[in-house]
Amino acid sequence: MRRRESMDVNKAIRTAVDTGKVILGSKRTIKFIKHGEGKLVVIAGNIPKDLEEDVKYYAKLSNIPVYQHKITSLELGAVCGKPFPVAALLVLDEGLSNIMELVEKKEGGE
Repeated sequence: MRRRESMDVNKAIRTAVDTGKVILGSKRTIKFIKHGEGKLVVIAGNIPKDLEEDVKYYAKLSNIPVYQHKITSLELGAVCGKPFPVAALLVLDEGLSNIMELVEKKEGGE
């Protein structure tokens, strides 16, 4: 059951990248969330601790949810269709994806 969920997350991320507006990279993600922009931050399971703390801090200030994915930054980059690691990404517009369900699940599941 758990495995299926993570595949759905990957599909939702890819659909958001393809049909919506997504910012890739931790530096650009932090820049945008400092300004209160974005709907959801997705971070890789192996994001460096200092970056993770920065992302979570600014996301909390801007009231933007953070989803920690279990895959590595290299895998996250591949899910986004990029040949490089992506430690963090920011969804500005989810497009045709159902990625915002991650937020609803998280809020409802606590």
